[in-house]
Amino acid sequence: MTVSPRLFREGVIGGLIGATMVAVWFLIYDAARGAPFRTPTLLGSAALQGVQNPQAVPVSTGLVVQYTVLHGVVFALVGILIAFLIVSAQRQPARLLMLVIALLCFEVFFLAVVVWLAQPVLDDVAWWAILLGNVLAAGGMLAYFFVGHRALGRALLGPRSRVAQEGFVAGALGAAAVAVWFLLYDTAAGAPLRTPALLGAAVFEGLRDPAALTISLPLILKYTLVHGAAFVVFGWLAAGLLALGDREPRLLYAFVMLFVCFEVFCFAMIAVLFQWLLEALAWWTILAANLLAALAMLGYLLRKHRVAWRAFLSAP
Repeated sequence: MTVSPRLFREGVIGGLIGATMVAVWFLIYDAARGAPFRTPTLLGSAALQGVQNPQAVPVSTGLVVQYTVLHGVVFALVGILIAFLIVSAQRQPARLLMLVIALLCFEVFFLAVVVWLAQPVLDDVAWWAILLGNVLAAGGMLAYFFVGHRALGRALLGPRSRVAQEGFVAGALGAAAVAVWFLLYDTAAGAPLRTPALLGAAVFEGLRDPAALTISLPLILKYTLVHGAAFVVFGWLAAGLLALGDREPRLLYAFVMLFVCFEVFCFAMIAVLFQWLLEALAWWTILAANLLAALAMLGYLLRKHRVAWRAFLSAP
């Protein structure tokens, strides 16, 4: 494999962007737990010294610096590999599949190393936090590479890149609409952030008694991430249907039904699985939140597909 100076530079920069995103994520995660730099200290101890009892490892500037350097070097090497695969895919599109495989292997490998060599760390650091850190890093690195190679991204991904972008933005808008609505509602009720904490406790801790709720930032953060991911997946599905509707406007009936089913499903799921939540949350607040999310997503998506929507409305 021949690595040009430009490719080497882009790979190193992309890798360091990924490493920085992981570092910032764990700084936020640790600060929310009231223990800044706890995670890099534990991972550094596991990688460089071996650790059996995480509780006995104090936060150490030396360990944090050593692990940060090791972490940056590994990500820089991964960045160089990704840069090579992205550029070479311009000549051989099949290598795009290698890129996907490489990223998946990177995620699996990192988790496997933590489980195998630093399993005690998982008693102190949640596995999902490690996985999410690497997902954020992969997303940041790919964003950097494809911004620098926009023509390549369009050639490789074609219309799928538009669907992915539209779905992501639509999902993020829907999730933000729900979050802002409940923030305003909870603030007006004198209990800011109560709703995401309540839903997070129900999902992650099996809470059944609203009176026993303890509002905590880690719980809110976990629920917010799951909430956002669910909306993004829904946004991708909606954007995919609209892309098909550009070619066959009658398929927009399926798009409309998707949003109707979305409203019914969200309310029915709470009513069936978490019925007690309806005693703590007024049913109309849940309905209003989902309607606001649907309006935000529809407003964005339909602006992108006006021609298909006009054809659908004018169809006999």
